[in-house]
Amino acid sequence: MSILKIVLYPDTPLREEAAPYGEDEFGPKLEKLANDMLETMHQNDGVGLAGPQVGLARRIFVLQEPEGDPMALVNPEIYAREGSQSAEEGCLSLPEIFGPVSRATWVRARARTPMGDSLDIEAEGLLARIIQHENDHLSGICFIERLDVFTRQEKLEEWDVVRDEILSGRTRETGRRHAR
Repeated sequence: MSILKIVLYPDTPLREEAAPYGEDEFGPKLEKLANDMLETMHQNDGVGLAGPQVGLARRIFVLQEPEGDPMALVNPEIYAREGSQSAEEGCLSLPEIFGPVSRATWVRARARTPMGDSLDIEAEGLLARIIQHENDHLSGICFIERLDVFTRQEKLEEWDVVRDEILSGRTRETGRRHAR
């Protein structure tokens, strides 16, 4: 497996609509990509990672709740939602930035596995939040765009500082070099 490079907001293709996978693309090659994405997600202490976050404008994301099993969803579609709850979210494409996002408390989604098997998922709580967050990435939406205008502006200003530090290879607290 390989660690993939994570794209930082707002770089391409994070703000683009991701293309679906065709029938002839399911199989071992897509499964390897999903495994690489899971390894990258774990390496960065994440709970989800979408194709656009690793430079692929394609409809795939991986996730794993802290006590759950890893999952890879290809061509996902959320087709039912209920409830509403606001909670803090972060994103591997905007490290160190967090903000309150309102999401449905329950979702139902259909997708395929990387090998092409059909999935129907009913999720609530954190799993529902992760699915919605990662599915947003496939539509070119990052969580920061779901914040109210004042909070978004504040978080974008924070992000400008953090992004400059990341790109210069320095961390905020210690001045040590990033390993990215």
